[in-house]
Amino acid sequence: MRALILVGGYGTRLRPLTLSRPKPLVEFANKPILLHQIEALVDAGVKQVILAVSYRAEQMELELKQKVEKLGIELIFSHETEPLGTAGPLALAKDILTQSTEPFFVLNSDVICDFPFKELEQFHRNHGKEGTIIVTKVEEPSKYGVVLYDDNGLIDKFIEKPQEFISNKINAGIYILNPSVLSRIELKPTSIEKEVFPKMCQENELYAFDLSGFWMDIGQPRDFLTGMCLYLNSVRNRNPALLYNNPCVVGNVLIHPSAKVGTGCRIGPNVTIGPDVIVEDGVCIKRCTILKGALIKSHSWLDSCIIGWRCIVGRWVRLEGTTVLGEDVIVQDEIYINGGQVLPHKSIAVSVPEPQIIM
Repeated sequence: MRALILVGGYGTRLRPLTLSRPKPLVEFANKPILLHQIEALVDAGVKQVILAVSYRAEQMELELKQKVEKLGIELIFSHETEPLGTAGPLALAKDILTQSTEPFFVLNSDVICDFPFKELEQFHRNHGKEGTIIVTKVEEPSKYGVVLYDDNGLIDKFIEKPQEFISNKINAGIYILNPSVLSRIELKPTSIEKEVFPKMCQENELYAFDLSGFWMDIGQPRDFLTGMCLYLNSVRNRNPALLYNNPCVVGNVLIHPSAKVGTGCRIGPNVTIGPDVIVEDGVCIKRCTILKGALIKSHSWLDSCIIGWRCIVGRWVRLEGTTVLGEDVIVQDEIYINGGQVLPHKSIAVSVPEPQIIM
């Protein structure tokens, strides 16, 4: 089994974090986003993963090769010289994908869920058609393309961003396809959702597989934090021993063993604290991700924030409203930031009461 992961984007929605690291390498629950996907693929028996890359590919190769060697799979980088959309990268990797007649997985790199690759493969083989896409239920289907299908899963049609309620099932950005699909795709910028799937649908060659459990596109800060809450809840159900257990903790909290938390703190619910982070005494943190090497000084209060690598948050600071600090930001003592997106290497000496980008 093989898989292709689409990692070609610039990650603009997750700035300022992606000004320092390619989005697939940004840590989600203390592990690069991409590694969550690769480990799940390995569990399902995948032996070869192709990464369709364009932006900052060298950094990804350097960091991922070391991690992936331990998993015992082959990692192949397929380089785009121009953006090829969501289908073009499959045409670019055609020579690799057609070396076998076995179906292959395709994933968007922003997606986090309880990846059901084994069940998806079994369902796909059972119906015997050309492709299967995972569908998931969402609260606001008008933000997405809706999928209509029958009781067996055979897809009838797609409706892009419907303004009236038709269905709440959307394309989850995870597929399994037979190599014959590649004959439908030319080597040019192409959308698999708008140009390839509708034609397969007309020929009754495309099925939907219902995802049970959580799903989130974590490509922007607000959704990144929501995805973290859903993921931590899933960890609670599957492997609660991974969560941090301490009198200072409320709800689901993940803390790296190398992190240090002071006395009199209140951590949680829904917090991830990365390697080498120091949280001083009397700090309150909820619904936040704190990335490697950050320092949170005493008596600060953080709610719904992402704190970038090696940031320093001063004493008696209050951060809230989906505030994101890029790498190496210093927030001086007694500052208030509400919904600020702070670019890397800045020092903040005045409060920011209204959401804004701080350059």
